[in-house]
Amino acid sequence: MKDKKLTRSDDRMVAGVAAGLAEYFDIDPVIARLVFVALTLMGGPGIILYIIMWIIMPEA
Repeated sequence: MKDKKLTRSDDRMVAGVAAGLAEYFDIDPVIARLVFVALTLMGGPGIILYIIMWIIMPEA
C-alpha cells in the first residue's frame, strides 16, 4: 500500500494547496478549488483556511 502524504502540489495555480488536497483525496483539482471559492463566497473561512494550509503544508 502506498503511503500518502499531504503536500502542496507542483500543479499549482496559486500555492498548490487545492491541487495537493485533490491529489491526497484522489479528486479533480477543479473541485477542490471550487470548494475554497464557495467557502469564501458564502462568508466562510475559505481564504483564511487556504493561507493557513499554505503555511503549514510542506512542498511536494
